[in-house]
Amino acid sequence: MIETIETYRGVVYPWHCDHMGHMNVMWYVGKFDEATWNLFAHLGMTPAFLRDQQRGMAAVEQRIAYLKELHAGDTIAIRSAAVAVSSKTIKFFHEMRLGESDTVAAVTLLTGVHIDTVARKSVPLPEEVAAHARRHLVEYQLPW
Repeated sequence: MIETIETYRGVVYPWHCDHMGHMNVMWYVGKFDEATWNLFAHLGMTPAFLRDQQRGMAAVEQRIAYLKELHAGDTIAIRSAAVAVSSKTIKFFHEMRLGESDTVAAVTLLTGVHIDTVARKSVPLPEEVAAHARRHLVEYQLPW
């Protein structure tokens, strides 16, 4: 098994569902976003660090594969890991699994750029963050 960390655990509520009865795409993105901030905190980019250092992360690319419909009452867990790190970016994925069967419901691959929130420009990742991410890089076969 590849080394991932759990970055989200939750449930699909009725208000997450659209007129066709399954979780709407906006909620997949929202739950993946919550997982992203937990992954960043795990890597050392905690909310306190980002606020104190006037830093942030900006998504510059996101691809999502929807593999199984989710319905109200379904429990889900998201596991995440980095797949590439450069001086200013981290490429990472989230895998959303149905709690009952462990079936993969959706996968997303994102690229985030580290930014100075005052200057509004990209800046190098903190070395300890980049080093931590590099120590835990995984190879992952995406479904596309």
